[in-house]
Amino acid sequence: MKMSLYIGREASKLWKRASAEAVTEGILLADNWKYLLAGIFGQYLHGLAAHGVHYLHRPGPTLQDTGFFLLPELGLERAYVSETLFTFIFVSFILWTFHPFIFKNKKIYTVLLWCRILAYLVLCQALRVVTFYSTQLPGPNYHCREGSPSARLPPPKDAIEIITINFPDGLVHGCGDLIFSSHMIFTLVSVITYHRYGTHRFIKQLGWVLAVVQSLLIIASRKHYSVDVVVAWYTVNLVVFFVEKKLPEMPDRMAMTMLPLSTKDKDSWNTKEESHKLLNMSALADPSSDRSQRLRSPANGKITMEDGSNALLVADSQ
Repeated sequence: MKMSLYIGREASKLWKRASAEAVTEGILLADNWKYLLAGIFGQYLHGLAAHGVHYLHRPGPTLQDTGFFLLPELGLERAYVSETLFTFIFVSFILWTFHPFIFKNKKIYTVLLWCRILAYLVLCQALRVVTFYSTQLPGPNYHCREGSPSARLPPPKDAIEIITINFPDGLVHGCGDLIFSSHMIFTLVSVITYHRYGTHRFIKQLGWVLAVVQSLLIIASRKHYSVDVVVAWYTVNLVVFFVEKKLPEMPDRMAMTMLPLSTKDKDSWNTKEESHKLLNMSALADPSSDRSQRLRSPANGKITMEDGSNALLVADSQ
């Protein structure tokens, strides 16, 4: 009986927390949906370009590669190992980006974080498309070698075949899109993003270790040449560095806490706390917006909100 009451109480808390977060994220989504939609469309364009280069691919002898010489070949029967690790890394990362809906302690806004993630991905993928269309190398993967029926694609029958990217076969058995590795783009974006915005030091260190292991497994599986992986390592890091320099700093929900100054303010605080924080952070992120004009300049640690209520801005020492 006590257990059922406890579960019911915790489930109610979780539902309220998720509902409150959904309202907060909904406000952000209304302001940023265009960027998210553009980023998602960018993923489609990248898939379209990767499928298009397959029509240009011509199989040939595998190029001499230092990684192939140093790392034993896993073989076709164990090619799933690298895909399994990649799936674990990226799915775990996606789940983490939605943790504000479940956990009480949160540092990020999911919508704002995904705007950044998609910006990283789109820029990296644009560079990747330019690179693999510049020079087509013979694919080292098993389905891209001479004699494989999927190594060469016949000319497309119609526009539908191109637009649909021959899904899902066109994504799984693509050839020609080598420099640089798309798997490493997603892996490194996940690891770098968590390193910047995550809170657990052990997970950050583990992420870098898994990224190195993923790199070695991709080469050992003969899915990419070593150069594809090496170029991905420095390109993705440089792109993230560039984007972070250009974008405003993302609000840190753990570093800033709003506290009411009076009993009157406290009565309405529980329902408006996250909205006030959100409006405050949005104004700081975009000084040219109308919202920024509705927030008065802080004086003695006080901020006056749109409804006239006062708040005290306290920096968390943690």
